[in-house]
Amino acid sequence: MPLAATVAFVVGGLFFAKPMRDRKYVTMMDPFQIKYGNGLSGLLAVAPLMSEIIWVTSTLISLGVTMSVILDLSYSVSIWISAGVAITYTLLGGLYSVAYTDVIQLILIFITSWLCVPFIFRNPSSLDITHTSFNGVLQPPWVGSLTVHTAWKWLDNFLLLSIGDLGFQDFHQRTLSASSSSTAKLHCFAAAFLIPTFGIPPVLIGAVAASTDWNQTSYGSPPPYKRGQTGLILPLTLQHLTPPYISVIGIGAVAAAVMSSTDSALLSAASIFSSNIYKKILRKGASENELRWVIRLSVVLVGLAGTSLTFLHTGVMAFWVLSGEIAYIMMFPQLLCVLFFNISNGYGAATGFLLGFFLRLLCGEPLLGLPPVICFPGCTLEDGVYVQYAPFKTICMMVAFATTLLVSYVASVLFDRGIIAEKWDVFQVKSQKSPQAQIAAGGAATDDENQSSHPVCENGVSQPMLESTC
Repeated sequence: MPLAATVAFVVGGLFFAKPMRDRKYVTMMDPFQIKYGNGLSGLLAVAPLMSEIIWVTSTLISLGVTMSVILDLSYSVSIWISAGVAITYTLLGGLYSVAYTDVIQLILIFITSWLCVPFIFRNPSSLDITHTSFNGVLQPPWVGSLTVHTAWKWLDNFLLLSIGDLGFQDFHQRTLSASSSSTAKLHCFAAAFLIPTFGIPPVLIGAVAASTDWNQTSYGSPPPYKRGQTGLILPLTLQHLTPPYISVIGIGAVAAAVMSSTDSALLSAASIFSSNIYKKILRKGASENELRWVIRLSVVLVGLAGTSLTFLHTGVMAFWVLSGEIAYIMMFPQLLCVLFFNISNGYGAATGFLLGFFLRLLCGEPLLGLPPVICFPGCTLEDGVYVQYAPFKTICMMVAFATTLLVSYVASVLFDRGIIAEKWDVFQVKSQKSPQAQIAAGGAATDDENQSSHPVCENGVSQPMLESTC
């Protein structure tokens, strides 16, 4: 996963940070609004909203299960405490709370996670991780292996967790709020370098856990993987393989990581709703003060929605992958088309968006209890659940991408050549311009329109989002 995140930031820094920051977008939905209009963009905005809500759910679960194990609190109490804290300080500070607390949280994560590692390695119940890496001693080797049968599925998930990140508003929020495009690119490349450093302690902790004779610890036998508690391996390792005070420090690292992600997701969802739905569709004449209250209310509602989903399923990865699929299949191809392909238009975007969505549903989803209607080669029934070993998520993404461009081209030809009367041109293909063309050709008039649409400070960040004056 650290490698996937590194790839995401490198690609984002090379191709997305500069064009999006130079055009002074407030959210990733702004280019859609400029090119496709408010109606269709409002429909497309539902996808990133849902992905951010589900992202909030996955982060809260990770902290809730850790607190419930180490602090002996109930799962529901841990979840509500985490949600309350995240919602409160996001409300109080806006984007500044995300920016400043992220710096503090990253420092805490780095120090506390590395502090736990020596104590875990000194645990007498664990074997040498270099010996257990490829040898099944107490349990299967902790270093996995790729086979021909699983390689495509692994590549599919890797692309989802890397390239799919570019479909999150949460990803672009930092670059769009940077002081310049060069600073935005620098943030991406710095994150790409630092993420592997933060990812080493979790790998080492997992390796020690897989090399531990749990019967010699206070946990007892059978080991976690036989009890189906592999999702709790981090808090279990901290609780049973380290002194109590170290386990408390460890939960501080988990809490810092979770809060860093949760507040970003809350503000991302609130920014999309307030800027691209409320301001542009529901209340076009909304004042800045009104938008501030809409943002606050959105943060609370998104937080409550994400919290409520935590009681449906306790798997962090399940919700993480589900939110990633929404971003990867439904938003990434649309963002790619609207930014870099002038031929794309509303007809192609709507068709590709809906086709990608329905095609993904037809592939089945165990979390939602949906059996696959389309079974790609290699689809097998395992423990009563159909597992797709083909890269079906990437296939859905590519189909959505190709459909968007193909339908856009056909629609342009039909309307440009007069085969279909212009009065039927709902998305105004003949008069449509790409975001970059509008900015290049519009000059001062376009800048004035952008400033009237979004209250922007000198660094391109919405005033209500910052909760401060420029």
